Amino acid sequence: MEVGDIRFYKERWKAVEEIEQQELRAMTLEEHWRKLNAIVRFGIETGMEQDKDNEEMEVFLRWAALKAQYEAG
Repeated sequence: MEVGDIRFYKERWKAVEEIEQQELRAMTLEEHWRKLNAIVRFGIETGMEQDKDNEEMEVFLRWAALKAQYEAG
């Protein structure tokens, strides 16, 4: 593979990414919800396990509490 081929390959995928971003921006809220629900239904129907780890939420809540204390003075 030559340098020109690699550049062409990268530019092509960059163009594809831009088109996908435009399509996402053009979608309505209802379309976004439909896609999200389809993903969730797929996970449920295929028996994918939901990670029960709440650690991320705990960190978020801890940071929110610290921010509230900081902003309160």
